[in-house]
Amino acid sequence: MKPFRILGRNIRDAIKSVFRNFSLSIASITCIVITLFLVSIAILLSSNLNSFIQDLQNELTIVVHADEDSTDEDAKIIYDKLRAMPTIEEIVYNTKEEVRLEMIRDHEAFASIMENWTEETNPLLNRFKIKVKSVDDIKSTAEQIQKLEHIYSVTYGEHVVDQIIPIFRIVERVAIIVVAALILVTAFLISNTIKLTIFARKSEIEIMRLVGTSNLVIRMPFLFEGLILGIMGSILPIIASVYGYIIFYDYVNGSLFSNIFILIKPLPSIFYLSALLLGVGAIVGMFGSYRAVRKYLKI
Repeated sequence: MKPFRILGRNIRDAIKSVFRNFSLSIASITCIVITLFLVSIAILLSSNLNSFIQDLQNELTIVVHADEDSTDEDAKIIYDKLRAMPTIEEIVYNTKEEVRLEMIRDHEAFASIMENWTEETNPLLNRFKIKVKSVDDIKSTAEQIQKLEHIYSVTYGEHVVDQIIPIFRIVERVAIIVVAALILVTAFLISNTIKLTIFARKSEIEIMRLVGTSNLVIRMPFLFEGLILGIMGSILPIIASVYGYIIFYDYVNGSLFSNIFILIKPLPSIFYLSALLLGVGAIVGMFGSYRAVRKYLKI
């Protein structure tokens, strides 16, 4: 029972300290709220960008056409060389006859033109459709394939890969840097709040040390104070993020730019986001407290 009494007293002292230094506590909580808002935006943005890039990876393929003089033996050699490339995940080979039948099946307008083509009159080329393991490897893989013999053309959605994806990567990195800087500022502000609390209770701390109170017992109220500040600061961002994302998702019908950019579904993502924001708030609060206790509480 004694550990529970000590725990209860520490929590009570921490709550009293939060309200005793109310103006500084409000400043710390406000800073946590702003930081976690930005953390939430960064997480949602990063998650949706990663989802979009993953969808691109599933959709984007390298389409390789062999030249018209290539033989079945040449196609086999090309296939073996492609299989040896470590960045390639899947290869589908189609002869020009299979390509013709596929085009007739998928586009009825081509049927009247292509249905009478023979092996000799078919102007299409043998084709390889290739998927890579990572969208980041698609350009370098396409360049390697282009150097192989009996290759007529290599296409892979160059505009998307070369321009759009690098922009997304830059946005992700900037968001991470901004959030990291704000977390450090928040931890510093909480540290100053706890420091003032330590100064205000200096005489009480001295008495506790004289009667033999352990260092852990002296430190605990300050750590709990940081924890409480962090949790209080995470409540508003969690509520705003959960309802804000659900409303936004419903408003745009789950996609942006005419279904090009499909958003991740709110469930269960918002539950993971809420737990993460709560955890970040608690960790930042306790880190700020620990920093102040270690630096200013000479025990």
